[in-house]
Amino acid sequence: MREKINDLLKQNYPQIDFESSEELVDDGILDSMTLVGIISALSMEFGVMLPYEEIIPENFNSLDAMAELIEKYL
Repeated sequence: MREKINDLLKQNYPQIDFESSEELVDDGILDSMTLVGIISALSMEFGVMLPYEEIIPENFNSLDAMAELIEKYL
């Protein structure tokens, strides 16, 4: 799952190195507009609807966190 998400994000955001950071949101690497795009891309790719309460920085700080979040709703 992690690799699939990384490939998807690399296609959409080639300027961001998602693999090297564990604090993507906290370090300001991902801004609110980028997060909206990531949520949309993940939802479309995996056919999941993420609940509002899951849209928190901790779930998008790293590839591992994103993979865990998506797996939870598959």
